Amino acid sequence: MSDELMNTKEVARYLDIHEKQVYFLIKAGRIPATRVTGKWIFPKTLIDEWLASNAAAAIQPAREKHTKARGVLLAAGSNDPILDLLLASLKGPLSDFFIFSTITGSTQGLRLLQQGLTDLAWCHLFDTESGEYNTRKALAAYLPAAKTVGVHLFRRELGLVTAPGNPRMIHSIESLTKNGIRLINRQEGSGTRLLLDYLLQKAGISPEGIAGYEQAVSTHVEVGLSILSGEADTGVATIAAAKILGLAFIPLIQESFDMILGQDVFFEPGVQAFIERLQSAPFRGRAENISSYDFQRAGKILFTTEEQDGMA
Repeated sequence: MSDELMNTKEVARYLDIHEKQVYFLIKAGRIPATRVTGKWIFPKTLIDEWLASNAAAAIQPAREKHTKARGVLLAAGSNDPILDLLLASLKGPLSDFFIFSTITGSTQGLRLLQQGLTDLAWCHLFDTESGEYNTRKALAAYLPAAKTVGVHLFRRELGLVTAPGNPRMIHSIESLTKNGIRLINRQEGSGTRLLLDYLLQKAGISPEGIAGYEQAVSTHVEVGLSILSGEADTGVATIAAAKILGLAFIPLIQESFDMILGQDVFFEPGVQAFIERLQSAPFRGRAENISSYDFQRAGKILFTTEEQDGMA
């Protein structure tokens, strides 16, 4: 089967649903498909577009409703255990604002921001040319017109996580090609998966030679749980996820995790309270007890759209 076409079993695996549900969607006319020589075929590009449009449709009602609710912000994009801790610390009986966040992966979060369907996007996109994160080049394809501000949140280590004690002796990206090693991947469009694809390409490794490459989950903690449950031997996740779950950790890169938001949203009380909490000693102390994240430049404005437009 071509990489660009999927059969019913493949699309069921891709969508993480039962094959019978695929046939139900076909019968209801709710999924793009075509019949060729008696078999249902699904163009992958159309499936990706269908997923994106359904995500947008699901968010739109909440978006329209929340614009009428003072102190409510919507966020989408990447995932991080320390970000979850930060968002949870904002909730309380005396809080007069809320940030509702959904995990879509970095690229989809930026697309939703461009479409006006979310206020904030959590992002860590690696620029292969500069070796930096969330640069003009990395973001331009997803935010061609939006007036945005980039705010740095923290730096974190990303690496391969394995069972306690590293029993399979996994030490590098090259270890993924060892016979019997099973990977658990992240979803397409996530910054972590894009980084893994770059590292594989740099090492001259084809994804087709890695067992489990097509098996994907949406969060760092899910990667760790897949390893603890015995479903996989390794995956790429943050050092925080590794420490929380007691897993071995093999560092790959230190990366910047940032918040991209509309210029009209930056001065919202909820955003300013979020940044204030991020910079507070109590929160940093709690986060550092879990993992070694770098908050030295937390809250620093990285760019505005006008600054980017003026760059060479």
